[in-house]
Amino acid sequence: MAPTKVLNNQNKQNGNGIVPQKRITTRSHNALLNQATKQAVLTKDPRIKRKADASPPKEKTTKRSALGNITNAIGKTLGGQLHDNKKGVKKASQITHVKPVPQTNTVRTLDKIVIKPEAVLPGKLRLAPRAKPVKKDEEKPEISSKIVNLRRSLDLEKSEDSSLYVSALEEVPEDSAKKSTKLSDKVTEKSDVSKEKNEKDTEETFKLAETSPEPTSSIAARLDAVPDRELPSGVQWDFDAENWSDPYQVSQYAMEIFNYLKSRESLFPIGDYMERQVCLSRWMRSLLVDWMVEVQESFELNHETLYLAVKLVDLYLTKVTVGKETLQLLGAASLFIASKFDERIPPMVEDFLYICDGAYTRRELIRMEMNVLKIVDFDLGIPLSYRFLRRYARCAKVSMPTLTLARYILEYSLMDYSTIMFSDSKMAAAALLLALQMKDLGGWTSTLEYYTGFTVDDIRDIVNVLNQGLHRKHKDALATVRNKYSHKIFFEVAKVPLKEVLDI
Repeated sequence: MAPTKVLNNQNKQNGNGIVPQKRITTRSHNALLNQATKQAVLTKDPRIKRKADASPPKEKTTKRSALGNITNAIGKTLGGQLHDNKKGVKKASQITHVKPVPQTNTVRTLDKIVIKPEAVLPGKLRLAPRAKPVKKDEEKPEISSKIVNLRRSLDLEKSEDSSLYVSALEEVPEDSAKKSTKLSDKVTEKSDVSKEKNEKDTEETFKLAETSPEPTSSIAARLDAVPDRELPSGVQWDFDAENWSDPYQVSQYAMEIFNYLKSRESLFPIGDYMERQVCLSRWMRSLLVDWMVEVQESFELNHETLYLAVKLVDLYLTKVTVGKETLQLLGAASLFIASKFDERIPPMVEDFLYICDGAYTRRELIRMEMNVLKIVDFDLGIPLSYRFLRRYARCAKVSMPTLTLARYILEYSLMDYSTIMFSDSKMAAAALLLALQMKDLGGWTSTLEYYTGFTVDDIRDIVNVLNQGLHRKHKDALATVRNKYSHKIFFEVAKVPLKEVLDI
């Protein structure tokens, strides 16, 4: 018999719009198809919702992005098993448990048309039926053991205490109630044991505190105690012991610090490099140092910055031959390195390019900085004569004008090429001795000998060299240091009369 129009339309479209294959059937398959078509036409499951127009097709599955659409996860958990197209044949056989409808005369069967299992509308997952309120006359419905065990496992996952989540299908069994009471008893026992331990610990600590003797002197008092040192004969005072409580003097380590700096002087030797510098002369070096002093004064840099920059220049010229056009670049790069090492707020690269009148580019300055640091092996902890001078003057309790005069002598010696080979500690001691001689404050005392570690014989030659440098004819091109220390701020020490003969 010919199929009806309704069935023909269903077979043509067949769910996904695929035309079914014909004439490929068997007897068992025909029986299954007849049953399926009858269920699809006559029975309609009211629980299935109509698919939305914007929802994705069954063949495509949308990926869920990280912290993205949460509704994708809901679809996968509830209906993901039903909409899997790859396992449609197996699911059709498992889900279709609808009772067969008896045949009537109005429905006609299809003999040679195969309908894919996707045409069968899948039903929803059967959830456990809700329990109806039980009346007195009626009996309680029998519940399968599988459902009860499943609900018990879910409730146990939610909380250890199963009595908090009682389902409508079951009552709390005696076993679970016993377990909950046992758990509560264990918790209380543990809490009691912990309380007893804490009480015992506190009692033991109090006993130890009572039995242990109180310390006679605290650690802070022992650290603040001034040590008893045996000073050599002739030393008038112990400067470090007098300033033991001053944290800025660091009296506990001051002597060791400057002894360590003396030991490091041999790591930075400066030789007579002017013979190998073909393009340079002593006069050109003096001009460079005078310009560096002017830069230090205009930028208001520390004196340690100036001394470190001059040291870097001499160390670089000892190992590298430099042309006349790059000498100022070397001085600017050395000042730049020293300011970054000693200053709180160092000048910018553009500032050093500006003071060079645009003679060099930014690239050239940074490249020279890298070369200087490589020559010094990135070790900028160079002992400086200015630091030694400040230490020696404090220990000798020299007045500020005398110390400023010693600074002037030391800074003026930076332009003298004949002093580059002397050690910085001896240069500081010689400058201080010369300042004392010029102020008529006496000579080298035993106190200075103790704190400096040098005798008069160790520094006599250096004192004579410094005095000869001051007696040289002043040149107008090298007047920066003299003009600087002729100011009232520096007590006009540059105008102090010189000594022709020194009493040393």
